[in-house]
Amino acid sequence: MHLAYPAVLSALLFCTGLYGVLARRNAILVLMSVELMLNAVNLNLVAFDVWLSHAAQDTLHSGQALTLFTITIAAAEIGIGLAIVLAVYRNRGTSDIDKLRDTAEGPAAGPDTDAPGAEKAEATA
Repeated sequence: MHLAYPAVLSALLFCTGLYGVLARRNAILVLMSVELMLNAVNLNLVAFDVWLSHAAQDTLHSGQALTLFTITIAAAEIGIGLAIVLAVYRNRGTSDIDKLRDTAEGPAAGPDTDAPGAEKAEATA
């Protein structure tokens, strides 16, 4: 099999995952898209490992070893990511990423919001 087939498939998987990360608002779908991107990288690692082992005639399978490490890291990332998403969903009631951007600041931290302190400052001035 030619190297172009898995490389094109990997590029399509990676682009699909990238679109999912950039376009989705649900945190779980974003995690699934990141997993799709990691699987595209794994496919590339294995394909180039097979291609280089046929070219060099050696038995060192570093691409397959890196794929195992990537799978392990991806499993840990999904476990921790899902735990964070579930904790945020319990606290906020939503897993919409656009609504979770103010987690560090709080609901009324912007300069153009109507905060109670702003009215007192204007009244005393």
